[in-house]
Amino acid sequence: MSSAILSLPVQGMRCASCAGRIEKAVAGLPGVAAVTVNLSAERVLVTTGDKAGDRMPAAIVAAITAAGFTPVVVPKRLTLTGLRCAGCVGKVEKALRAVPGVIDVRISQATSTALINAADVSDDDLAAAVVAVGYGVAGPGEEAQPAAEQPVPARDPGLGEGGRAILALVLSAPLLLPMLGGPALPAWAQFVLGSAVQFGLGWPFYAGAWNALKHRTASMDVLVVLGTLAAWGLSGWMWLNAHPGHAPHLYYEAAAVIIAMLLLGRWLEARAKRKTGAAIEALMALRPQLARVRRGAGEITLPIAQLKRGDVVLVRPGEQVPVDGTILEGATHLDESMLTGESLPVAKGPGTAVTGGAMNLDGFIAVTTGALGAESTLSRIIRMVEEAGAAKAPVQRLVDKVSAVFVPVILVLSLLTLAGWLLAGAGVEVALINAVSVLVIACPCALGLATPTALMVGTGVAARAGILIRDAEALERARDIAVVAFDKTGTLTDGKPAMVAVQPVAGGDKDKLLRLAAALQAGSLHPLAAAIKDAMPGIAAAVDIRALPGLGVEGRAEGAALLLGNARLMTERGVDIRALEPVAQGLTAQGRTLSYLAADGVVLGLIAFGDRVKDTAPAAIARLKALGIRTIMLTGDNAGAAAATAATLGVDEVLADLLPQDKGEALARLRRGGRIVAMVGDGINDAPALAAADIGIAMGTGTDIAMRAAGVTLMRGDPSLVADAISVSRRTVAKIRQNLFWAFIYNLVGVPLAMAGLLNPMLAGAAMAASSVCVVGNALLLRGWRPSR
Repeated sequence: MSSAILSLPVQGMRCASCAGRIEKAVAGLPGVAAVTVNLSAERVLVTTGDKAGDRMPAAIVAAITAAGFTPVVVPKRLTLTGLRCAGCVGKVEKALRAVPGVIDVRISQATSTALINAADVSDDDLAAAVVAVGYGVAGPGEEAQPAAEQPVPARDPGLGEGGRAILALVLSAPLLLPMLGGPALPAWAQFVLGSAVQFGLGWPFYAGAWNALKHRTASMDVLVVLGTLAAWGLSGWMWLNAHPGHAPHLYYEAAAVIIAMLLLGRWLEARAKRKTGAAIEALMALRPQLARVRRGAGEITLPIAQLKRGDVVLVRPGEQVPVDGTILEGATHLDESMLTGESLPVAKGPGTAVTGGAMNLDGFIAVTTGALGAESTLSRIIRMVEEAGAAKAPVQRLVDKVSAVFVPVILVLSLLTLAGWLLAGAGVEVALINAVSVLVIACPCALGLATPTALMVGTGVAARAGILIRDAEALERARDIAVVAFDKTGTLTDGKPAMVAVQPVAGGDKDKLLRLAAALQAGSLHPLAAAIKDAMPGIAAAVDIRALPGLGVEGRAEGAALLLGNARLMTERGVDIRALEPVAQGLTAQGRTLSYLAADGVVLGLIAFGDRVKDTAPAAIARLKALGIRTIMLTGDNAGAAAATAATLGVDEVLADLLPQDKGEALARLRRGGRIVAMVGDGINDAPALAAADIGIAMGTGTDIAMRAAGVTLMRGDPSLVADAISVSRRTVAKIRQNLFWAFIYNLVGVPLAMAGLLNPMLAGAAMAASSVCVVGNALLLRGWRPSR
């Protein structure tokens, strides 16, 4: 790109020191000529040099973010028209990147959408850039809006795609009678039918070709028009110059059938491409358009767009939850399968979070509205699936290079074919027909569709299973994962303490021990208290309860003075706990937390607490091992607790007592030798490690910070989804490579055959149309993928 100035709004700048940090971060980027920070206007002006690449704006945004500030980048979406092949995509991308303020552009040929990140750029400016290179915009993109919220492009007027294709086939059929042993139509009848197909039904190709030539570019439509017009013109020339009494050799049928087959192929391709967005459509169908809102003593029905944060929404059994929020009243079970892939209903009660789109099964609930619009979980899922489908996998770079020169190269090869056959003495007719075959057989469409269709379908089925893949690079790299490193707490374990052992003294009563402990903890909100109350619900509270910070709690119940707390509390109060010492040492070695209970100065027993391993975790580790992947647990817990958990799970290696920065260093060591390493975590402290790994995998039950740092998000806290993510990655990448193989082979074989005169133009047209349909159809086979259960 040439020298340019990027003006970027930035939040979080407070002083000259902030400005200095930003200047230092951005000035160090290759291609940056100058950096100016305007504190009062909260803007950063960056002048790039002539050698700055297309990715320069995105690198500037990343550098400012890494320095601890927030660039104001607005996501936009355009629905494009006129895209025919990968070359079209490249031209539009280049035009949009040239608009001042555009940070990043991703275009999906499969859905004809452009996803743009920009600063201070209007939709009109973006649309103008698209129109300037010969393409159209069906409707300006709304900020951060998913596909189903956009205006639907108008269908082809009149007959429509299918009707035009069928009519073209009907009009072309009489021209093929001689090939089927029937009589040939008179030349004038062939001219009328051929011209009707060529210039009437084939007008979309002429419109596209004229648009491309008007903007000094070449597209697939140019090849089609040149090829079919040459066949049509040759037929007219031979008819007018035929000897009296001799039937001329005409090629109106070739031109007409090529047009008909291409129209049919485009129609079938469009129908297949629409299926690639089925996952997004299914997610959008989850969102109710109206919500019942409490107003005073009554209720009113409002459109979702009119809701505000804090509104209380009422949801009856059988209705969908319209918004993200927290249950204020009531209890129920929710079906979240379309959002998380979890087939079993999930129990929900007051204080628990709910997600818009879930189905309320059996209870009335009142929900306090939280995130709305583009920030809702459902919108974020849709946006992530769309962005992943529009992103370019690393393997696509070769396709882009080929597509950029494809049409000019084919035109040159066609001219060489014409010249070669003429020099060989074959005559104008043979030379022209072979040159037409070269123009018609060439198909950059299949190349352009190979990657985005597979990405769209693959990320769509993954989202349906509760696996969100942020970009194509994460999806492609996931197939090569050699090591998976897990955080422990909240990832492989439940993340909250549970009772793991209850040990009364010799001859003691276990039920009495739990009952008295529950009485002391009846009014406490401490996590250990919750674990006891879960085991003994409904116990009446003790009296004279007093918290002892750092030690435990005391009170009276069943006529006794009770103490519940750690060993230090027992020592301070003179309670002898030596009888429990052997058991306590064993539990402590496993990293358990111990609470002793004493009544009237005599110890009754101890209760051990620990973080319980998730039920699905051992099977998840076993599945990864079966795939040949090494598993490691990274944790800040002590070595005893980590070793006990590792023994239960069967992980290959344990690294304990780690600080957040230590996890990043551990991952760097694991990556040595070129191994692809994935990190799975859920907490704020895991964000550095998720970012440091080759692929970060965040539990959707964790924090937003962790999910932003990850390339893959698991919408439910099930570690077995890690193996599913790798599985869908391998299947999707395999489809991409199959598609690219056939697209390249098709052209590598077809073009030389056409140049050699071994390919009839009609067969070439049919083969070209079929190639795109086959590529999309192969990608759609991914819809059959299912996660392991």
